[in-house]
Amino acid sequence: MKSSRTRAWVSLLLASSLLGQAIAAPAPAAPATAAVVAPAAKSVDAKTIGDARKAVDKGIAFLRSKQADNGSYGSHVGLTAMALVAMAESHRAYRIEDGPFVRLAADWLVAQQRADGAITGDATPAYNTSLAIMALQALDPVKFKAQIEAGQRFLVKDQTDEDKKYLPTDKYYGGIGYGGDERPDLSNLQLAVEALKKTGYDPASDVWKKAETFLNRCQNRSESNDQPWSGNDGGFVYEPGDSKAGGTKSYAGMTFAGLKSLIFAQVKKDDPRVKAAWSWLQQNYDFTQHPGMGTTTYYFYLNTAAVALEAFGEAYVPDDKGRKRSWAQDLGQRVVSIQRADGSWLNENGKYWEDNPVLVTSRALIALNSVLRSAGANEKN
Repeated sequence: MKSSRTRAWVSLLLASSLLGQAIAAPAPAAPATAAVVAPAAKSVDAKTIGDARKAVDKGIAFLRSKQADNGSYGSHVGLTAMALVAMAESHRAYRIEDGPFVRLAADWLVAQQRADGAITGDATPAYNTSLAIMALQALDPVKFKAQIEAGQRFLVKDQTDEDKKYLPTDKYYGGIGYGGDERPDLSNLQLAVEALKKTGYDPASDVWKKAETFLNRCQNRSESNDQPWSGNDGGFVYEPGDSKAGGTKSYAGMTFAGLKSLIFAQVKKDDPRVKAAWSWLQQNYDFTQHPGMGTTTYYFYLNTAAVALEAFGEAYVPDDKGRKRSWAQDLGQRVVSIQRADGSWLNENGKYWEDNPVLVTSRALIALNSVLRSAGANEKN
C-alpha cells in the first residue's frame, strides 16, 4: 500500500476507511436522510431490539464524554460528522435543540466549510464532505440547506470526468478519491454516492451513470467490467485492478460498498451486477470477521454492511448452507456482544485507525441504527 494513501485513510474520517468469512449468528428514524426500505419487523426479536437500544444509549454517552469544548471530536471533520450521524439517526433522534453537545458540533462543522463547498480539514476532502453533509441533513435539512447544496456541488465537481480531462475509456472515469495519489477508489465513491442520495441530489444527474462506470470496473464480473484483470465471482475490489485483500481478490467491505452504491445509483435489484454481488455476499455471510480481511477494518465492514443491507431492503439473507438468516438479528447481536463496559467499541487491530474508540464507536452505532430502523424499532423514545 502506498504510504501517501495510508496516511490519507488514517487522517480521513479517520476513517478506517476502506475495508474494513460465514456468520455464526451475530447479528435504521432515518431522519430527513435516507431513502431506505425497512424489512419486516418480525425479523428481529424483542430482546435484540432492547439490547440494541441500550447499547446505542451507552455508546452515545461515551461519545459525549470525548467531545471537545468547541463541540468537535479531535478537531476532525470526519470524526465529528460521524458522531453527529450516530446521534441524529439513533432512536433518540437528537437534534440541535437537544443541547450544546449537538448544537456546538454542528456549528463547528459548518465553520469548516471552504469557499469551494468542501467541509474538511487539510486532507481527504471528499470523504469528510460526504460525512458532513449527511450529518447536517440528518439534523436539519432546512436550516443547513445552503451548506448541504454547496457540499453536493463539491462532490460532483470532484468526480473524475470530462471536466478533469478523463474519458469514459479511462479506467478511473467516474470515480472519486482521497486526493493523495490522484487515483479514485471505491471507498470514497461509495460514501459520496451515499451522501448525494441521502441529501436528495438530482436523480436525473449524470453523476450516477458516471459512478456506474467506475463501479463496473471495480467488480469481478467480466460481462460488465471491461478491464482485462476481471474475474467472475461477483465481488468488488478497492479500485480497478487493486484489492486490499491482495491482487484482485474480492472482499466483503468493498462488495457491500459496491452493492450499496449500485442501489443508490438507481440500478434495479434484478440487474445482473446486483445479483452477482448479492450472490457473493450470500456465500461469504459472516459478521464475526471481515470476510477477506480478517480483523482489518472490521468496523468499517459492519457499518458498510448494515447500511447496504438496509438499502437493499431484504430482511433475510440465504447463506451458503441454504439457511435464511435475519441479517439485522445477526448483526445486532454481534455488535451488542462486543461493546465494552464503558460504552465504546474498539478494534485491537489498529490498522487504518480502528484503534480510535471515537471512530469505531460511531461506526458501531451507525450499524445498530440501521439494524433498529430495519426492524421498525427506531422510533424516538
